[in-house]
Amino acid sequence: MPSPNAGIAFAQVLVDELTRHGIHDAVLSPGSRSTPLALALAEDARIRLHVRIDERSASFTALGLARVTGRPVPVLCTSGTAAAEFHAAVLEADQGRVPLLVLTADRPPELRGIGANQTLDQIKLYGTAVRWFHELGVPEARADVVRYWRSTISQAVAFATGMTGPAGPVHLNVPLREPLVPADDGVDFPVALDGRDGGHPWTDHVLGERLMPPVVHDAIAAAASGVVVAGAGLRDADANAVVQFTAARGWPLLAEPHSNARRPPAAVGGCDAVLRSDAFRAAHTPDVVVVAGRVGLTRPMTEWLVSLPSSTQLILVDRYGSWWDATRTATTVVAADPAALARVEGARAPEAWSADWRNAAAAAQRAVNEILDASALTEPRLARDLAAALPDDALLAVASSMPIRDLDLTMRPRSGLRIVANRGVSGIDGFVSTAVGAALAHTAMAHTGPSWALAGDLSALHDVNGLLADPVPDLTIVVVNNDGGGIFSLLPQGDTTDVTSFERIFGTPHGVSLADVCRGYGVDHVAVADVASYDEILATAPKGLRLVEVRTDRRDNAELHRRLTAAAASAVSDWSARSADA
Repeated sequence: MPSPNAGIAFAQVLVDELTRHGIHDAVLSPGSRSTPLALALAEDARIRLHVRIDERSASFTALGLARVTGRPVPVLCTSGTAAAEFHAAVLEADQGRVPLLVLTADRPPELRGIGANQTLDQIKLYGTAVRWFHELGVPEARADVVRYWRSTISQAVAFATGMTGPAGPVHLNVPLREPLVPADDGVDFPVALDGRDGGHPWTDHVLGERLMPPVVHDAIAAAASGVVVAGAGLRDADANAVVQFTAARGWPLLAEPHSNARRPPAAVGGCDAVLRSDAFRAAHTPDVVVVAGRVGLTRPMTEWLVSLPSSTQLILVDRYGSWWDATRTATTVVAADPAALARVEGARAPEAWSADWRNAAAAAQRAVNEILDASALTEPRLARDLAAALPDDALLAVASSMPIRDLDLTMRPRSGLRIVANRGVSGIDGFVSTAVGAALAHTAMAHTGPSWALAGDLSALHDVNGLLADPVPDLTIVVVNNDGGGIFSLLPQGDTTDVTSFERIFGTPHGVSLADVCRGYGVDHVAVADVASYDEILATAPKGLRLVEVRTDRRDNAELHRRLTAAAASAVSDWSARSADA
């Protein structure tokens, strides 16, 4: 494939090598310095190109695509502050183990440090948040240059997908000289650009299996009564193994929704009330607690882990032995694939052990559901009904703050639903773009189920440019609009701050009309005010991008959550009393 100049040659090689590694999605924001790469991405039919005018939206769109596909997704920008706009997504990709390939175009060395326009120091711009940083040399015609380019891209893909550590973001800084467009100067690029025969990558990489060490295997196998906790960061194989292991051993499974392990038969829904109960905890002390993934969505879970007696082994299992011990109570951190749990055999726990966990949690959930069933269209009910109504093979993206917590409180164990959440650093930024990217990937992977999202009004407004999607996904975003930050009403700030100060610095009412916002962005808007209308919406498959708005009141929501907590606690207490008398 002949090319008239070095920059264009490099761009063509980069895109070709990416596709050889199975990469078919790329995201870019427009800019001048990145022109050769932008043209190469746009002209290669093997690439599905997603264009965003906002670099932050672009990076979170790539994050959503990569999170669902599990493959690296390159995101490209021009030089200057455009690269800084990627930083939040890079941080989330780091903590969330998402294979993001960040491509930042840059001025060549001779234009740096002299006040040249749109220039900043992009060397190691994202610090320790990336798995690998490399600045490619300015493209030039050398005998070995294509080997260098292709090998570097292979190395970047390997680092992003977990070759030497957890999967995560990689940053390639790409200095480019003018001309930035094909400009035939009469001299063809003198080096052949071809890659390996047969379309193979220049250098492939292989990830081996990490088995459970014998001492840990034996400790888990010998335990008579155990509990498994599943958190963020699990691969599909990990979540499947956790479900299989708990079913075989008869251990209760306490799974955060975005672990994608909250499935029958062992998963326990609504476990916060159970974990808060002194009586239940005292009567149900496990021999072993196995934690797979990063846990920390709710305080009752972390407080229970802290309260475990010294006789209980707390074993954290992660492929890379990451020190995910926020409570500092782990007895063992093991570098092994959580999927290896499926091969740990042992005697089943006594039937009463798992039955007690299920029955106590069921009592709590019944109490919660009785209140929700009798209520109007409240925030917890929105989350519960959405998770229950979506068909198998559906995707649900859930925003941080209250939506993911409401889902955790109300979601019954079920199979067939893929849940995506940015819980790496738990920010609300970039959520709309993440959901858009996730929905596009879900459709591209030939899933038959629809894509939905659940967000608060601040999450939606924080990333409103995410609505400028090209291409447009089939995605319905349910937005709970309580005119501000609802979670703060449930935190100590809500009780210790005077009303005026609270509203200004925590509640942050905005008064924005989401209908007007949608109209400006050309997005369908539906206002829903009652349960019957919501049920009708849930029965329709998303077509295009649609925002469903439900207005709620923050004070009413805070009071409802207090009622739900009290009712669930009372139900578990009553169950414990009856169980003790039996």
